[in-house]
Amino acid sequence: MSQDLARIRAFVQVFDAGGFSAAARIHGRSKALLSKYVTDLEDYLGARLMNRTTRKLSLTEAGEAYYREVREILSQLDDLDATITEQTAAPRGILRVSAPRNFGESTLLEPLFEFTRAHPDVTLDLRLEDRMVDLVEEGIDVALRISRMSDTSLIARKIAETSVAVCATPEVIKAYGVPQTPEALKGVPCIIDTNMTGQANWQFVEEGRTVAVHVDGPVRVNSPAGALVAAQKGLGFALLPSFLAHSAIEEGELVPVLTEYLPQRPFLQAVYPHRRHLSGKVRALIDFLVEWFETHPVNS
Repeated sequence: MSQDLARIRAFVQVFDAGGFSAAARIHGRSKALLSKYVTDLEDYLGARLMNRTTRKLSLTEAGEAYYREVREILSQLDDLDATITEQTAAPRGILRVSAPRNFGESTLLEPLFEFTRAHPDVTLDLRLEDRMVDLVEEGIDVALRISRMSDTSLIARKIAETSVAVCATPEVIKAYGVPQTPEALKGVPCIIDTNMTGQANWQFVEEGRTVAVHVDGPVRVNSPAGALVAAQKGLGFALLPSFLAHSAIEEGELVPVLTEYLPQRPFLQAVYPHRRHLSGKVRALIDFLVEWFETHPVNS
């Protein structure tokens, strides 16, 4: 089997290099050995794969079909070899991670830096920004997102659960009353986070149905942290990520309302490009974060 694989690899190497001499130089083998391997492969298959002339090397019709299939197989074998090697070796190299700024600063810095400290051969390149980055185009290894997946070219793995809270100061609630249903928010001032999906259309679950309530108010801001400050200043009701609102609610600065109407929120997910095999450093980070958030829930 190893000899057959060597013949196949020689065939692919010769064609990729554009000839026997070039392949011999690139791969450190003799031209005669490569020629023998390709001839042996053709004899074994009972078909000519290459047209050999002094000026040009080209594939026959059978050679083109065979090349497409075996090149893919060799690529898969090389990927598998690399994956097995990485699984048995310590994570190393540059790890490029993208995450939203507010969530990154409030929740992700500690576990990411703990991971880096535990893996001294990894260099963390962390990019905190709220735009949706193109992982492939920008060379990002993994993005940490609180969202629902829509891009089928990417793979997502659940890291942790998240939640939201509708809340306001005790003074605002005293002035406008406790809203008993989501529709009651239409008549009270609300703070709109324009970074949030839906923006001024807040989603709730009522009698098993998802309903959207259009809200309005004195503040629109493209930051959940900004919406939190506006709510603390008594400017209205705000729909906030629980990881930001938790402390203010615990201290009595903000009061949660409509808790029974809140929908299930998107998970914190690790999102990475669709490759056959996940690199060891990305796998190690994802496993570390899953374990971390089991003992450090996002909303606490």
